Amino acid sequence: MSVVASETNDRIAQLALASDVKQGDYVIGSGDLLGIEVFDVPELSRDVRVNETGYISLPLMPSKVRATGLSPFQLQDKLAELLQTNGLVSTPQVTVSVKEQHSQPITVIGAVRTPMVIQALRKTTLLQALSQAGGVSETAGSTLIVSRTATDVSESADPGDVSEPSAPQTFTINLSDVLESGDARFNIPLVGGDVVSVPRAGIIYVVGAVNRPGGFLLQNDLDQMTMLKMLSLAGGTTTTAKMKNAVILRKNPDTGKRDQVPVDLSKITHLKTQDVQLQANDILFVPDSAGLRALHRAGDIGVALTSGVALIAAGRM
Repeated sequence: MSVVASETNDRIAQLALASDVKQGDYVIGSGDLLGIEVFDVPELSRDVRVNETGYISLPLMPSKVRATGLSPFQLQDKLAELLQTNGLVSTPQVTVSVKEQHSQPITVIGAVRTPMVIQALRKTTLLQALSQAGGVSETAGSTLIVSRTATDVSESADPGDVSEPSAPQTFTINLSDVLESGDARFNIPLVGGDVVSVPRAGIIYVVGAVNRPGGFLLQNDLDQMTMLKMLSLAGGTTTTAKMKNAVILRKNPDTGKRDQVPVDLSKITHLKTQDVQLQANDILFVPDSAGLRALHRAGDIGVALTSGVALIAAGRM
């Protein structure tokens, strides 16, 4: 891992611990396994699974009981009331515990060290989810995306609730805001069903007859990377470089293959023509005599050119 990514992950872990404050109760959902104990009534004490429609069944109960949308404390109060009103137990003492949780998945994907699905017993913040996923990887970009699905009113614990379902939501957050601003607004709480995506940073490869070939990570995708900037990051060209024969290998979205865009680096470096702006995932290939022959022989040589090159954070050079 790069030094930058390591420092970022240390900061994530520190802030995740700092944000580990008391959270709200867990909300029961479909698929959860509940442990129900009725004091001094062993025939009613058992483990029950919440079915797909959100209900549980208990012996002697005249009907199924809605469990989804309730906390364990709320469910145990509801069960105690039903046991008493149905004449099953005069003074019931009910305890509900969550033994297995399957209804609150938070998915963390993309440029993190360990993509995973987190089952959160308590409400989980963005930093806590990133910390559990091992922090961001060295290829992470500058933003995070949290996708939240629409709320289904059928999951409501109150059958009489006729409120409209909420629309899907998408939150785009700058990683620097979460780590450096100290503003709790950016460390948003996550809910079951959320997907946290860490997009990978754009990479521009500079290979061939340059002094420091490599893949340069665009930590800020809004930055404009030009040919001259990339050559500077790559330490300039070697004495054997065929600067007039340089090419940009750019992926064609229609064909999926890389097109060759000829570039005369000699004119650009001598300011005789306008500098060329590069795009994420471009490969700038500066050939020497042997490299020029190889380029003409090869079809799509993008993978061969970039295999084994170092990744460097361009914004940190």
